[in-house]
Amino acid sequence: MINPRMAMTALLTACALAGVTLMSGCVTITQQQVRDADTGIESDEVIAVLGRKFHSRDETESSFLECVAEKTSIGPNGVQVISHDEFVDELFPWFEPRTAPLDIDDMKNLFNRELIARKLREKQVRYIVWIEGTTERTEQGGTLNCAVATGGVPACFGFLSWEAGSNYEATLWDINEGLTAGKLSSEAKGRSFVPAIIIPLPFIARTQAHACTNLSKQLKDFIDPE
Repeated sequence: MINPRMAMTALLTACALAGVTLMSGCVTITQQQVRDADTGIESDEVIAVLGRKFHSRDETESSFLECVAEKTSIGPNGVQVISHDEFVDELFPWFEPRTAPLDIDDMKNLFNRELIARKLREKQVRYIVWIEGTTERTEQGGTLNCAVATGGVPACFGFLSWEAGSNYEATLWDINEGLTAGKLSSEAKGRSFVPAIIIPLPFIARTQAHACTNLSKQLKDFIDPE
């Protein structure tokens, strides 16, 4: 059992080759956890994975929310998950872009409404996972030029590189207890590069995929600790 208010930080590095022409760059992952309360879940209870979704440049990507929902529902300690889109449809219109809560405090106030509380009980939602964060590309450099060589064969020459960072934080709200059970974060950084001497060879640092996998595993372990 993990003690309440226990914080944990870990640093991981993933650097692997996947295929011949499409390869993976190195990705460094930093994860943190802060636990404010004990957790657990019954087999018939579900969690809802929600994201910061409103008209803003820093809204959490739908692809990341879908990835977390899928990976949290499978494998060891997998739990039943309601996706962001399904949850929004069930609670229409309170989570539309113009009316959606902007932070966890707004969400707490929303859940105090009897109509919404009843819907959550009907769906047997035990936890709300509120995810914030984005993936951004920075420090791009180099050039890559392609042309048709003699004989009609395309050829590329040059070198491209860029850095990407995926930084996400999940706040876990316990519906039954009416409190924040804890926070988890997953930050992945990596450099991608594409050298080309006739044929481009991309080495792509898939930071968002690594951040999703890491955060999903943390969520499962956090909700149902052994």
